[in-house]
Amino acid sequence: MKIVHVASELFPYVKTGGLADAVGSLASTLAGAGHEVSVFIPGYSAALAHPAAAAAERVLRLKIEMGDTFMTGEVKLFSPRPNLGIYTICREEFFDRRGAYGNGERDYEDNYQRYIFFCKGAVETLRLLEMQADIVHAHDWQAALTPLLLRHAENRYGTTLALKTVFTIHNIAFQGLFPMRAFPHTNLPDELRGIDGLEYYGQMNFMKGGILFADRVTTVSPRYAREIQTPEYGCGLDGVVASRAEDLTGLLNGLDPAIWNPATDAHLPANYSAADMTGKAVCRETLLKKTALEPAPGDTPVFGMVCRLTEQKGVQLLLDNRDFFLRHDCRLVVLGSGDRRLEDGLRALAASRPGKIALAARLDEAMSHLIEAGADFFVMPSMFEPCGLNQMYSQAYGTPPLVTCVGGLADTVTDIDAAPDGGTGIMFPPTVAGLRHGLKRALALFADKPALAAVRARAMQRDFSWAGAARAYVHLYEEAL
Repeated sequence: MKIVHVASELFPYVKTGGLADAVGSLASTLAGAGHEVSVFIPGYSAALAHPAAAAAERVLRLKIEMGDTFMTGEVKLFSPRPNLGIYTICREEFFDRRGAYGNGERDYEDNYQRYIFFCKGAVETLRLLEMQADIVHAHDWQAALTPLLLRHAENRYGTTLALKTVFTIHNIAFQGLFPMRAFPHTNLPDELRGIDGLEYYGQMNFMKGGILFADRVTTVSPRYAREIQTPEYGCGLDGVVASRAEDLTGLLNGLDPAIWNPATDAHLPANYSAADMTGKAVCRETLLKKTALEPAPGDTPVFGMVCRLTEQKGVQLLLDNRDFFLRHDCRLVVLGSGDRRLEDGLRALAASRPGKIALAARLDEAMSHLIEAGADFFVMPSMFEPCGLNQMYSQAYGTPPLVTCVGGLADTVTDIDAAPDGGTGIMFPPTVAGLRHGLKRALALFADKPALAAVRARAMQRDFSWAGAARAYVHLYEEAL
């Protein structure tokens, strides 16, 4: 098949979260299976500076209609592996910026223009290069207008750009909500301005467009597909999602074993496997030294957490359990940045006990690998979680995850007390008391070394590779076609 992905992030070229990992791994796995895969991303300066993009060639100059004016840009193409082409939609005014979506304090005010231009640029490239895709697959709000703009272009020019379109909701909490003054930049018919189109309580909602107008809608776990049809988790779009229930499928993400494998991971000071766990102890010692924490003897567990510092990720639940980490003999390492209030709270907690608790308030790919390998337990107390990747990484690295029973976490972790086979992690409700109980269960498990070894072995035997996840997407594409 000829498959086109449209996304605002793609690992390893630009990444702020799991979207980049998911799109990068899916595209690479599909290409490896022999499909002809193209990926459209914005021409961020950071992406173009990646060594793999050094060979990028300009294949088009763009002239994009944006309301009552035209904006120019260009398309650059590079191919990092056979069957995979990366197209960057470039316009320096929009994408030559330090951050992908904002400056760290707030989102860019012109994000609606930036991503309308991006979606239109992808569609125009498909048209001008006559790519004739079987599937055009758009991801999250930044690319959500692609299916609608594609069909509009087909009607306008009397051509076929794609046989079917797919839209994936990676996180329904981020919808691309903008004032209605954004709508004219789409140059779509006025009837799409209303409640049956892109209007949402007086604003324009990009994600609503993707949900309503793609041929098929997916999200990143079966449980999350059910959750987002409810008021509790649908973030106001539950009714819109429910209207597409027959066309909605929950497909789990996967992990890339070429990147996330403790036996071959180049980021680690020592490699290890389920057959020989010696290297995990070396990673543990290195993690403690790098974070300036006190040594942790065999009866002192190390807890790790890697995430964006947001309410969604349960950071406040962690802070509300500060007494647990201060009172018990344990260590805590947190890696991530985000909400200033939560970051300040973690910084104050770390400062109160610098030998026990460490915060690395940054994005650091190498450190994230070291935490997954060096920690004894991975803490992931999300209030909601569409799929989640770190709980999969943790199991692959023999680091039992502590997770809430929501979304993709519930689909990928089995509780050590509830599962017939003994389980691979610890689950609890998304509450302060729930996390506290989960942490106490982790202490008890850590004290029982044979039981801990059995949990680690079961976790490392699970197969979360993208090979299976990609086969599910191929099946979805074939069904759609």
